[in-house]
Amino acid sequence: MTLIDDQYYITKIVEGDTKVFAVLVDRYKDLVFTLALRMLKNKEEAEEVSQDTFIKVFKSLNKFKGDSKFSSWIYRITYNNCLDALKKYKQEYQWVTIDEYTERQVVTLDNAFDALVEKEQQQAIEDCLQRLPNEDSFLLTLYYFEEQSLDEISKIMGLTANNVKVKLFRSRKKLTSILKERLEPEIIEHYERKQTNG
Repeated sequence: MTLIDDQYYITKIVEGDTKVFAVLVDRYKDLVFTLALRMLKNKEEAEEVSQDTFIKVFKSLNKFKGDSKFSSWIYRITYNNCLDALKKYKQEYQWVTIDEYTERQVVTLDNAFDALVEKEQQQAIEDCLQRLPNEDSFLLTLYYFEEQSLDEISKIMGLTANNVKVKLFRSRKKLTSILKERLEPEIIEHYERKQTNG
């Protein structure tokens, strides 16, 4: 692996070489900001939470035991900071009505989602994720974009793996309803036909 392991920098920082913290910030800043934006739906608040997250990470580095991945630990701090910010700003959740979607339709969504990523229709996905309730948006970002496992997500969000599975399924159903509404129906239809014929 060409990237030097996070633990190398953590050890150096804990030993007093605080300048190398910039490497860790650089490595995770975009993702922390994206996750905060998914939860808070507001650029300024997301920037504020991102800064707070890195201050907390820096102050707590000596408490990092390495029993989970460093990235998971950072995402957990981000998530908790977002929850605090939501309480502070008392933001209203944006609810999406869910029709009853079957497992097959969720599989259809996954295929359509892959096609959209391949087609680089990132903006369309971003718009849809922005319309989801905060926690759903955060969860799907970890799952789809960060490819975190259910176990890792359960550590980050402080839930059981089973609970994450249920939440993930519900979040994907909500996303399906938004995608069906917003995106080119022919993409979804194409995959629905493929599922039916396949």
